[in-house]
Amino acid sequence: MPQIQPIEDDYQPRLIAEKTDRLVVLSGCSGGGKSSLLTELARRGFGAFEEPGRQIVKEQALIGGDALPWANVAQFVEVTVSRSIHHMTSAVRNDRLSFFDRGIIDQVGGLRHMNLPVPRHLLTAAERLRYHERVFVAPPWPEIFANDSERRHSFDEAAASYDNLLQTYESFGYRAIVLPKVTVGARADFILELLGPDTLGCHVSSA
Repeated sequence: MPQIQPIEDDYQPRLIAEKTDRLVVLSGCSGGGKSSLLTELARRGFGAFEEPGRQIVKEQALIGGDALPWANVAQFVEVTVSRSIHHMTSAVRNDRLSFFDRGIIDQVGGLRHMNLPVPRHLLTAAERLRYHERVFVAPPWPEIFANDSERRHSFDEAAASYDNLLQTYESFGYRAIVLPKVTVGARADFILELLGPDTLGCHVSSA
């Protein structure tokens, strides 16, 4: 009889290092249009992973947990980084170009912005688990900023962390590419053109 491979064997974070050029982060100012851009890229057939922080806030609200940025920021960051690693591993398993609404570096940058210590193991995660060298960042855009149940902070608070976030990405060796303030479709075109055929491979857009 054929040997059945345990499904747990599919979860191999070590394989991320072999596929970093297929893992692209969308970062930048909160409320800057990342979610809409991610939706557009998913519509075109690429892998797409929702912002971990927003997922965690929804789940914690569901179960009455306190791993929230306004309740227990340290625990929130721990859980969010863990979710980011899971997203990366899932993308590698699917073996296609994938886009992420924020990544591990965002959580490190958040702690630095608040002048809080960054645990050594989180720095290790940022150093070992790498994304594509180009990170596409949404600049502050007050005209489209809006609050919701997961985004409670003001535009000014969101914008205040923007420069620190760019510096954090660059300190880890990434190239921050600022997205233009154009339509969602034009932003997607901008990203795909810059990534070029070597990154896109044989993927054919459905646009």
